[in-house]
Amino acid sequence: MIEALLKGLALGFILALSVGPVIFTIIKQSIYNGHEGGFSFVAGVWISDILLVILSNAFTELVKELLEYKKLIGYTGSGFLLAMGVYYLFFKKAKTASNGDAIVVKLGRKDHTQILLSGFLINTLNPSVIIFWLVNATAFAVSHTLQQRIVIFTTCILFNMLADVAKVLLAGSLRKRLTPHNISLITRISGAILIVFAFALIYGIIFLSDRVH
Repeated sequence: MIEALLKGLALGFILALSVGPVIFTIIKQSIYNGHEGGFSFVAGVWISDILLVILSNAFTELVKELLEYKKLIGYTGSGFLLAMGVYYLFFKKAKTASNGDAIVVKLGRKDHTQILLSGFLINTLNPSVIIFWLVNATAFAVSHTLQQRIVIFTTCILFNMLADVAKVLLAGSLRKRLTPHNISLITRISGAILIVFAFALIYGIIFLSDRVH
């Protein structure tokens, strides 16, 4: 069982350090909307990961069939990333108080729901995330018992959650030291990064997937 725990930690470490649109949006949300926005976003990502882990382990064939629509999922995900990127790059503005300082926007239930949903969609509509969970679930299913796999993936998810919490807290704390101009600049940069990821995803779908086949 110690071996399963260590494998789960290793898998969680890899996932926590992976660079993708999620990590940049966590930072953006935490800086722009404070800890509340950051936690709402990562909650959506966690729900997505937990759902994909369960599906990958319990319904492997279903997930494989889902990957038959990898291009559709990828195009939908890239379109979503592109729309978010354009919004953050050109339209999102940092709100300021009367003295010019940046203020944390007070989020309502609707705002939290929208942010959570965006985290869920960004993670779920990324074919590489689906493939990551499916490949690992399939690989561990061959050589590990159900109990061991539960330990592996539970440890992985919990480790990744702790890493996300740390990212939110660090980015949220950094916000207090930033001027409205710098917050707007970071928002635009994150928007540009999301656009780059959107086109990178489209490129992978059009060219790389065709080479595989």
